[in-house]
Amino acid sequence: MKFDVAIIGSGLAGLSVALHLAEHRQVVIISKRALRDGASDWAQGGIAAVLDSGDSIEQHVSDTLIAGGGLCDEAATRTIVEQGRAAIEWLIAQGVPFTPDVNAELGFHLTREGGHSQRRIIHAADATGHAVQVTLEQKVRAHPNITLLEDHYAIDLITSKKMDPASVTPHCLGLYAQDVKTGKVITIAADHTVLATGGAGKVYLYTTNPDTATGDGIAMAWRAGCRVANMEFIQFHPTCLYHPYAKSFLITEAIRGEGGLLKLPEAAGADADTRFMPAHDARGELAPRDIVARAIDFEMKKRGLDYVNLDISHKSPEFLKEHFPTIYARCLELGIDITTQAIPVVPAVHFTCGGVVTDLEGRTDMLGLYAVGETAYTGLHGANRLASNSLLECVVVGRATANYIEQQTTSHNVTLPEWDESRVTNADEEVVIAHNWDELRRFMWNYVGIVRTNKRLERAQHRLRLLKEEVDEYYANFRITRDLLELRNLMQVASLIVESALSRRESRGLHFSQDYPETLAKALPTVLTPKRR
Repeated sequence: MKFDVAIIGSGLAGLSVALHLAEHRQVVIISKRALRDGASDWAQGGIAAVLDSGDSIEQHVSDTLIAGGGLCDEAATRTIVEQGRAAIEWLIAQGVPFTPDVNAELGFHLTREGGHSQRRIIHAADATGHAVQVTLEQKVRAHPNITLLEDHYAIDLITSKKMDPASVTPHCLGLYAQDVKTGKVITIAADHTVLATGGAGKVYLYTTNPDTATGDGIAMAWRAGCRVANMEFIQFHPTCLYHPYAKSFLITEAIRGEGGLLKLPEAAGADADTRFMPAHDARGELAPRDIVARAIDFEMKKRGLDYVNLDISHKSPEFLKEHFPTIYARCLELGIDITTQAIPVVPAVHFTCGGVVTDLEGRTDMLGLYAVGETAYTGLHGANRLASNSLLECVVVGRATANYIEQQTTSHNVTLPEWDESRVTNADEEVVIAHNWDELRRFMWNYVGIVRTNKRLERAQHRLRLLKEEVDEYYANFRITRDLLELRNLMQVASLIVESALSRRESRGLHFSQDYPETLAKALPTVLTPKRR
């Protein structure tokens, strides 16, 4: 199969690239499941942008730099923030049904989230990602120049280096992908390949991410020879619903933005129903996510708690049903009436702040290969992502990547080798994959979590070496399955996270080390370079 552009991933970043390119290019979107089975569809809060005259670019930039712990690239941050209004206007033009407000300048309601000095989060009630994805999916499905390959898993990139080891300037020629339903592997040739596969939350036991978040793009780019950066900065969302029947259900930060209070539960005894955030940070519940997550983790460990409470029941039922209909309905299904009861919450892995090193046009170290969205490291998020900046980055960098690609001419017209599975057999014990997957996620949670030590990190590194040998042997000898491919990618990403964490001899943003509790005077990103293959 031959296309001008192959996009791996179907979240907001990937769909933005596709829609901006499709008028003049033949585009294929490869989605490991259905188009909407990704993190973008789950995003509740909204998109941060300067949309009110009481706000300013300088304030948004400043809020981002402060939240990023000194590690944001200021030039990249400014560029992305400056293009925020244009990004929102493009989404409005596509038909995204943001929540209206007749009294607002732009005509849409703006909310506030932790770390923001102003109300600048445009949203569609508490299901913004879903509203955006549904709108763009309809556009994508209707476009004659866009081919959709759903239920196709990208296995690996095809590079000139693989075809000719003597290649001086390696470039990406396409990819191999497996049709999950038939098991057949197809070869896709493309002049330009875009990685838009999202983050890697499933490397941890508890996450707000969907099952698709297995770090595929980061792992593929690393294997192809691209640098990655800041992988130690894994954002734990402070408030994931704690309930045995609610898997990965996020309680949006906007709850705290609208006055929700974090309190100790009944199990705390005499301190029950007491706020604890003011003792950790003067900003209280509106402190950045890393501070709130560590505060909750501290209180839980100190008191032996399974969860803490998030209480917004002091707001009127009408307000809660209007602003948080999804959360209200889901909690009610589980027996929690948020109009009269507090919501039990725990921290959970939410966002991968690092990723494949790119510029602001999505270009990686390899010609013809791009990365956008959570897969990429642009320098915007630094040591901690400011709430609702991620969807903004998806649209802004997605459009810039498409503009760059559109200016390029067709450059590679080569015949790519077919996938070779002549020397493999069917797996005899697939339970090995499930066991290794479970072990990986548990020790990453226990050893590479919110608070870290060198001893825990070294334990994780040792276990990773052993598991990687088992997975590599399995991959070499047996026919591939989606579970095996995801485990292989998760193993690679976990190794990058641990290596990055061990190399940072300080505490900054989302990376807190008991061995190095101080913050160094100079902030430097962690950049890892693969051995040239």
